[in-house]
Amino acid sequence: MASGMILAGLGLATVGFGARFVLRTMPNLGKKMADAVTNMPKLDSKSLANSRYYKGGFEPKMTKREAALILNISPNANQQKVRMAYKKMMLTNHPDRGGSPYISAKLSEAKDLLDK
Repeated sequence: MASGMILAGLGLATVGFGARFVLRTMPNLGKKMADAVTNMPKLDSKSLANSRYYKGGFEPKMTKREAALILNISPNANQQKVRMAYKKMMLTNHPDRGGSPYISAKLSEAKDLLDK
C-alpha cells in the first residue's frame, strides 16, 4: 500500500512539473504559431500550376498525350515500354485486387491507343 502511495505521488509530481513546463513555454509557443500562420504562403493558381501532378480530368476522347500521362511514360515510347508501364499500373489497379474498374478501363484504353 505504501509503494502505491509513493507511485501516485511520483505520478502527480511528474504531471505537475510537466504542466509547469508547458505553462512557462506556452506564451512563446503561441506567438510562434501565430507568426507561422500569418507568414504562410498563399496558394494560387500559379503556384499550383508548377505541381508535378496533372490537374485536369479525362477528356471525352482519349488523346495520345492523355494516354501517356495515364501510363506515366513519354508519348513517343516504344511498344515494350508501353506494355511494361501498363503491366506495372494494372498490378496495382486491377479490380480483382481492390482497384477501380474505371481506372483499369482507362489504363487499357491508354495501352491500346499507344500500342498501335
